[in-house]
Amino acid sequence: MLKRFYPDDYVDSAYEIPYEELYKKGYRGIVFDVDNTLVEHGAPVTERAVALFERLRKTGYDTCIISNNKEPRVRPLAEAVHSKYVSDAKKPSPKNYIKAMECMKTDANTTFFVGDQLFTDVWGANRAGMMTILVKPIDKHEEIQIVLKRYLEKIVLHFYKKQERKRYGRN
Repeated sequence: MLKRFYPDDYVDSAYEIPYEELYKKGYRGIVFDVDNTLVEHGAPVTERAVALFERLRKTGYDTCIISNNKEPRVRPLAEAVHSKYVSDAKKPSPKNYIKAMECMKTDANTTFFVGDQLFTDVWGANRAGMMTILVKPIDKHEEIQIVLKRYLEKIVLHFYKKQERKRYGRN
């Protein structure tokens, strides 16, 4: 039951993913969450994010930002990093993950998702059939409804990490 929330990979930061290696494996599109994945919650775009998207374009990736935030929050960020975007995405519904892939002219076999929340980001991308990478949230200060979800996420991550240790022969 919990496995539907499991990511394919779990890393410290969206800025530490080996994007070039994934490109060599055939991935061509990346769908990103925004808040606490690329920038702190509610923060404007950073030079670090701009540099990351420039690197991704040079590698050959197309990108799409998908967020439950409204367009006034998402559009300026997407424009600053020259990315496609879908606002008011209603994650974890898979509908707009699929729309993001259509915008990039990719499919679930050539696209992966990067986000910081299991019950919205990862679950929605899993439902769309994409590879998923969970990242640790950038900012520890979050809205109360997210703080409450983080407690439940800790339980799921406990079992995820336990499974991963068994898979790799580590106790």
